[in-house]
Amino acid sequence: MGIAQGILDSAVTAATEADAKRINVVSVSIGHLTEVMEDALHFAWQAVSGGTLAEGAGLEVTMLAASSKCALCGHEWEHGRYDGAQCPVCGGYIVSLLRGPGLKIDSIDID
Repeated sequence: MGIAQGILDSAVTAATEADAKRINVVSVSIGHLTEVMEDALHFAWQAVSGGTLAEGAGLEVTMLAASSKCALCGHEWEHGRYDGAQCPVCGGYIVSLLRGPGLKIDSIDID
């Protein structure tokens, strides 16, 4: 519920600042490494958005695969939760996580 509430609070704040009458759709991107379950997020969204500017609004979720970059050879690759520590090209262990954790509101459609 906490993640859905945070998305709702941010969306309502932005919509209020734009003098919106209602929120139609909120689009978010979520990294797979956050371990957010998309179905649970949709359920929580419906529960927390009632009685607000976002009542009845859709929640569009884009799940982003984790990706890393090797500091030795520069190779970038997508990976799962546990298999991104070693570069698949050169075998190096000096890698930077580029994408995977985190959540971002991409857009808010308002009237």
